[in-house]
Amino acid sequence: MKAFTQLLILADGRFPSGGHAHSSGLEAAVAHGRVRDLDGLRAFLRGRLHTGGLVAAAFAAAACARPEAIEELEAELDARTPAPALRLAARRQGRSLRRAARVVWPGEDAHWAAAVSQPVALGVAARAAGLTPDEAALLAAYHAISGPASAAVRLLGLDPYRVHALLAELGDECDEVAREAATHARGPAADLPAASAPLLDVSAEDHAAWEVRLFAS
Repeated sequence: MKAFTQLLILADGRFPSGGHAHSSGLEAAVAHGRVRDLDGLRAFLRGRLHTGGLVAAAFAAAACARPEAIEELEAELDARTPAPALRLAARRQGRSLRRAARVVWPGEDAHWAAAVSQPVALGVAARAAGLTPDEAALLAAYHAISGPASAAVRLLGLDPYRVHALLAELGDECDEVAREAATHARGPAADLPAASAPLLDVSAEDHAAWEVRLFAS
């Protein structure tokens, strides 16, 4: 049961990796009226899961399976992240995750690069925790929807019970995305998924220029 406990620790939104400070694009979507209620949140989460979530899950699985390729993976992930604001946000989260993981699961220092993005850092952290690439992919897919779901409670005042019911509703879909992502774990880095969400990229740059905002991204 040890590995299962480690999985729960990394999945916990209270893990000190800085994820609570990011809405994954939801704050901008709310401000522009694209997400107004629970149905809008459902559509946002599904879209994020099948684009950024799929990419993050594949890179987390690959980093867990092949931490020696971390620099190549980081370069390929950069190529799939056209918005500078999103690259910066991912690196900040990666730095926070790296700092926490090195304390909680010491011993993987040889595989850490100076600056890695959150999905890559999550894969290395998962490996350090004794998890598999499949589990790393599941963690990344879950984070892709749980982070903005949590932010929705603060941004829209939604009922947290209903928001978590929505996460449960999306559970099978999240599992499917994770399974698909994990199939790429040991293939060439250049062949990893490159699903995109151009509106999120544009919104991220707009959001980064706001003088007042609740979330960092």
